[in-house]
Amino acid sequence: MPQRHEILIVEDDKVTRALLSGYFNNAGYRTHAAEDARSMQRVLNGGGIDLVLLDINLPGRDGLSITQNLRAESAELGIILVSSRSEEVDRIIGLELGADDYVVKPFNERELLARVKVLLRRIDLIKHYANSCRDLDELGSYRFDHWTLSHSARQVYHRDGRQVELTNGEFRLLLAFVNRAGRAQSRDQLLDAVSNREWSPNDRTIDVMVNRLRRKLEVDARDPKLLITIHGVGYQFTPEVVQLTSPLQE
Repeated sequence: MPQRHEILIVEDDKVTRALLSGYFNNAGYRTHAAEDARSMQRVLNGGGIDLVLLDINLPGRDGLSITQNLRAESAELGIILVSSRSEEVDRIIGLELGADDYVVKPFNERELLARVKVLLRRIDLIKHYANSCRDLDELGSYRFDHWTLSHSARQVYHRDGRQVELTNGEFRLLLAFVNRAGRAQSRDQLLDAVSNREWSPNDRTIDVMVNRLRRKLEVDARDPKLLITIHGVGYQFTPEVVQLTSPLQE
């Protein structure tokens, strides 16, 4: 029998915490519960957690700063932010700090379960791929224009030695562009690469993140040459990309 995924529910409201725990238990998952950052850390220290459902408005430390720390510690931990706030800026910041998804209260339990299933499948694939490599550097790097994207270091550096720090969201978005260089991609495709949400016409997440990548990578962000807009479609990454399979090639 396959091992059950383990979900940590971090929620300060006792009723919501109990409801979510019961729901995911009934769905076949092992659940753990925490009411704040300190109790969350105790559970995480025990190991085995695959995904964290994290409320943004926690007492003490807020969910956004917790997300940043969690992602710095692990690239494989699933993080879904839960909030009563629907402001677009919260979603964008959450994704850029490393969250995989963002849901707004009140949420539909079936929809939340579907999002959890999708994210856990993706995490399993990432773990399987990583375990098949003898070393993270075997994942390779990519060279385009005057830049090199290092997969293992999760950063980009210019041939003149300049390094560019990327947020987790920016890294995943750039990787999506690099992997489909020369092809126009819709905002829906790109959002799927950085989260598990479907794009809606009012969602500016991808536009904001593309603009930030332009400011970091383009010679002139106001006249982009690498990341161009395809009107009515989305965006296209224009440079030729060469995959470097060995660190020595860099």
